[in-house]
Parts: sequence; structure tokens; C-alpha cells
Amino acid sequence: MIRIDDLTLFVRTAALGSFSNAAREVDLLPGQVAAAIKRLERELDIRLFARSTRSLRLTAEGEQYLPTARTVLDALKEGREKLRRESAELQGTLQVSMPSDLGRNVMLEWLTGFRRQHPSLNLRLFVSDQVADIFRDPVDVAIRSGVIEDANYIALPLAPWNRRVLVASPDYLARKGRPAASGDLLQHDCLLYIIHGRVYDKWPVGGRVFTVTGPLLTDDADLVRRWAVAGEGIAYKSWVDVREDVLAGRLELLLPDYHGEPAPLNFVYPHRQQYSPAVQQLYSMLKSRFAESESGLPTLL
Repeated sequence: MIRIDDLTLFVRTAALGSFSNAAREVDLLPGQVAAAIKRLERELDIRLFARSTRSLRLTAEGEQYLPTARTVLDALKEGREKLRRESAELQGTLQVSMPSDLGRNVMLEWLTGFRRQHPSLNLRLFVSDQVADIFRDPVDVAIRSGVIEDANYIALPLAPWNRRVLVASPDYLARKGRPAASGDLLQHDCLLYIIHGRVYDKWPVGGRVFTVTGPLLTDDADLVRRWAVAGEGIAYKSWVDVREDVLAGRLELLLPDYHGEPAPLNFVYPHRQQYSPAVQQLYSMLKSRFAESESGLPTLL
């Protein structure tokens, strides 16, 4: 069986050019390094170094094996560092910004559980439909929907498959009827809300854009979901925001064969230097949870 220490000494000897130099680096005798190389050669059944009284050089087999040895040692190092990061106690304060309905109805329970797993970590949540400026606002991480085009941000995918869907409650559909085609939306009460300072009343559905109307308008996207559940109209919402309502029967999917607008979710932070252990573990947890949320979304051909 190959010893990791012998593999390490082989790589360092190849880099330093002598048993003596490698021995000094790890506080061993040159003979101990030579013995380690011999053990490795026996295990591999090849000669790694051509030795003489004045020189030490890699054989052709040694040069061929050296990249493999480095890859093995790098993988072991990465594994150790990953375990160290994940086992270390998270401390300090983590400030997270997220959209209103996503934060209240989807992520709140996940984030509360994450904080419970890391009792020395303080969590500050900023829940709003206003887009946080992660360079000026007191925010470490922002959860954002849509395509991130600003090259100044680091954006990691959370739910790249997410898209908007049309939903309404069984009560509304019983009273107003079910739209059979996307053009029928023009005859229905559509629930409107404000995004980035403008009313979101142009709904891309099935390759066309429809300018819809309705008697209700809000600047809080969570209220749209609540209105839809209460039977007040049709909502055009992100799947992750309405998934639980659809699965529970409080809302029904409309026109599932029509393509809704893509709404990928991203995990955004300012700089790579800010990818701290807390940020890394938060991203890992959220990516795993959002992956579970894809189930139930109609597959589009």
C-alpha cells in the first residue's frame, strides 16, 4: 500500500533535486528519504529516480508518474481543507438580503434552522422587494432573481431552472373561469405589483407579451401571492414563491404548456475575498434546498 508520506517525499525530492534537500525540509535524514523512495518504487514496481554519486534525476517513468502524485496530494489537501471549513464553528454576523415573499414564505424556516445549527453565528435578515446595494448597504449576501449582468458582483446559481408561472385559486376559477389560451388573460383580473420602480403589467407568456390589467396593485410581491390565494385574481409569480400553495391545492397552475418568463435565483456577494466559511456553508445549504424545490414544476419541451 502506498504511504502518503512517501508520495509527499517523492514530489518534494523531484522539486528540490536531492534527498538531502528534501530531508532538511521535513527534518529527516537523507537515508530516511531514500528509504521512502525505495518503498514507493517497490509498490509501483518502477524506478522513479536515476541515481549517481553526483546527481539525482527523474527517470522517464518518474516524470510520467509525477503529475499523478501531485494530483493525489492536491486532492487530499483540498479534502482536508473542506472538512476543516465545514467542521469549524461559524462565528460573527452574517447579513442577508432577499425578496419579500421568498424571505417570508420560503427561506425564513431554512435560515432559522441554519442559525440553530451554528449557535455562535448572528444572522441579520433584510426582507424587501427593493434591490439592496451590496457595496453600500450593510449586506454580505443578496438573494436575487433574474440574470445578473453586473460584472462587479460574484453571482452563484441557486435555482437556474426557476421561472414565472400563472396561478389562481380554485375559488377564483370557479367564479371567473379558467383561461384556455394566453390571450384570455386580457379578460381576467390580474394581480399587479411594482418591480424596480414600475408596474409589472407586461407579462411574457408563450413567446408573446400581454399588457394585463386588474383592480389590485401593491409594492409588496408577497401580497400578490396572498391575494391570489384569497381568490382575488391571477398572479404571475416565480415558481419557488408559489410552489407550496400549488402542492397544497390553494393555487392551481394555469396554461402550464406556455413558457413563462425565466426567473433564475442567484446568490450574490461583492468580492471573492468575502467568500467566508459562513458564506460558503450558507450557499451550500440554500443550493441544496432550492434543488428540492424544482419538483412539481411542469417540464417544458
